[in-house]
Amino acid sequence: MRTVVGAVLGAGMLVLQGCPSAYQRTYDKETQRLEVAQREDRARAAAQHSAARRYASVVYFTVGSAVIGDDGQRELRWFVEKMQPYPETVILVQGFADSTGKEPENRSLSADRARAVAGFLGGQGINASRLVTQGYGTESPAAANVTAQGRTRNRRVEVTVR
Repeated sequence: MRTVVGAVLGAGMLVLQGCPSAYQRTYDKETQRLEVAQREDRARAAAQHSAARRYASVVYFTVGSAVIGDDGQRELRWFVEKMQPYPETVILVQGFADSTGKEPENRSLSADRARAVAGFLGGQGINASRLVTQGYGTESPAAANVTAQGRTRNRRVEVTVR
């Protein structure tokens, strides 16, 4: 009897001292498998994001307008096509204006341009929750506003992957 009690107490001590049960070993293996899968998912997402960042579009506008022309629509359709493999990416839609007019109107116009482009992208299947729009007015000109060509380059919306 003393031997049986000693064996039971000894087995109990092993459990209390950390001898893993079959359940614990299974739990540990599953936890490890899930951690590896999460690391792989993060690495895959980072690689996709890096690949998606290669693509960007610029759409140009006429003076005082937020209407997307034929060339701009073609450019945006190309961008949408390139984004199809990357449904999780966040897309920045940043509007700008030239120095024609006053800054409050330019800021409003640049925001209208960004919203017009975001609306077009949404109409082409890009989920609106992925789009971040901002109008910057005359901030960050792409070219000097002293020439007509420079002002043309500044009336734009830049579409990039965040």
